[in-house]
Amino acid sequence: MRFDDSLTTVLSADMGPGMGAQTAWRQLVDLMGRGRAPTNDTTLERLARLRAIVPVAVRSASARALAFARPEPALVEFFAQDDLAVAAPVLRMVTLPVDAWLDLLGRVTPACRAVLRQRRDLPAEVERGLESFGAVDFVITDARPVAAVATADPEPPMAVAAPVAPIPDIDVWSVPDASTDIPSMDIPSIEPGPVATPMASEGMVPRFEIADLVARIDAFQRQRDDEPAEAMPSMPELQVESRERPEPGFRFETDANGQIRWVDGVSRAALVGVTLAHASRQGCAQVDASVAAAVRGRSRFTEGRLEVDGLSDAAGSWRVTGVPMFDPASGRFVGYRGVARLPYRHETAARSSASDQLRQLVHELRTPANAVAGFAELIESQLLGPVSDVYRARAAAIRSQAAGLLSAIDDLDTAARIEGRALDLRATIVPVRPLLERVVRDLTPLAAERGATLVIVGEGAVSADDRAVERLLARMLAALLSAARPGERIGVSVESDGARVQIVADRPDALADLTGDALFTLDGRVGEDEPGVPLLGAGFTLRLVRNLAVELGGALDILPGRLTVRLPAGDDRPADQVASH
Repeated sequence: MRFDDSLTTVLSADMGPGMGAQTAWRQLVDLMGRGRAPTNDTTLERLARLRAIVPVAVRSASARALAFARPEPALVEFFAQDDLAVAAPVLRMVTLPVDAWLDLLGRVTPACRAVLRQRRDLPAEVERGLESFGAVDFVITDARPVAAVATADPEPPMAVAAPVAPIPDIDVWSVPDASTDIPSMDIPSIEPGPVATPMASEGMVPRFEIADLVARIDAFQRQRDDEPAEAMPSMPELQVESRERPEPGFRFETDANGQIRWVDGVSRAALVGVTLAHASRQGCAQVDASVAAAVRGRSRFTEGRLEVDGLSDAAGSWRVTGVPMFDPASGRFVGYRGVARLPYRHETAARSSASDQLRQLVHELRTPANAVAGFAELIESQLLGPVSDVYRARAAAIRSQAAGLLSAIDDLDTAARIEGRALDLRATIVPVRPLLERVVRDLTPLAAERGATLVIVGEGAVSADDRAVERLLARMLAALLSAARPGERIGVSVESDGARVQIVADRPDALADLTGDALFTLDGRVGEDEPGVPLLGAGFTLRLVRNLAVELGGALDILPGRLTVRLPAGDDRPADQVASH
């Protein structure tokens, strides 16, 4: 018989402020998420105590890892009660039974329900449950102080009015502007239900209710949609499949340059302004090369890929079909008209299944690696009692190797997210020089072990996700240092041409003559048993660097004797300087 004492070990460890509490939080969440520890009052109460002293960044990282496990509904509810940065990753990905979802909806905040409304994989019963909240999620209360009342023990004001009826989400951007010719109509009056707000005669200030206003806007929209709309020009060349689509799509039109100017069916903010003539990432949208080539040649494109990130109803992986339009009078090309649909199950099942399985494997590997690193740190720091120098040295070696394993696991997770198009990127202005200096400080032990030096020159700023840029530069320089020989000098220069920032790194002599794909295999040039070599190999690390650069809207160029990473340029000057310039 085998006895699993993981939970007992975690609960008996140091949980004071600092690394002890953070390590205990990660391990306890991993054990509960994998079902190796019960989700009961004892464990949830321990998590609640830790939540008060564990930083939000650590809790958010645990939530992203938990999203790919199979947590119990009680654990999901616990995370849903945290900050939105912690609750959102779990609510966006976790899978629960229908009864558990319905039981959870009434105990989460409106912001959490807004996250759930963006999902497209929830059962129909859960979507109806979200719709049933209707106007309650949109009621605004008046927080002004109430004047003193002479009457004794007045009844306290209630914060939320009773819902009038389930009202679907309203796209406020679809309300016509003042320039639109709107036919006159009588908007039906909708009587709200009983409002749980004290009357002004009782000495209370009446609450400001917008539920009735929202209902009137909804009635106006329904009445306008029921009127016969003006028929759009026919599209004889565009044939749309008649079989049922998994989700409603949208229609779009572009100008002569391929830039989307009109969208109908989804929110416009993520799509209007996107140019189909370029395959590079534009904000949160990106089209594949086949669509870009067709637009540049003014030819028809069919079933092209359009990827849209974010939380709006336009987010997802779309299949777009479009035909060119020409002015009947002059024959001049005026743009494209097309439709988009979500892919069918058989079109995405294979790719998503493989990446999801790899991410699940990464989650399973991270838990024991975290436990090993945590226990080694406890022994090395003698928190559990005095330890001889020999065992402390061995514990330090174990902790160092566990850190390398965790780094490799993070690389696998990043590669799986890139493959599954699930990499979460948030563009900011990132000064490159301070970031490189921090990376070089972290790599100082590796440089000393290899007997090489890193030298940085130049400055610049890029517009990209700061975490992804730091991982890219750290992995690239670590791979180059692992192939360096004693006495070698690897220079890193930062150059900018206004639109792009180039980060140029010298290649060590062992890699100087490799070109093309040979650099990503290394052909045995870097031995696996040499100190400092990445656990997954220098070739895999450089492939990851190349893929990360592409995801950030740039590229990795292999030039004679050097590697060049090109990323979109940013402006890190203060706002007043930019305005004056």
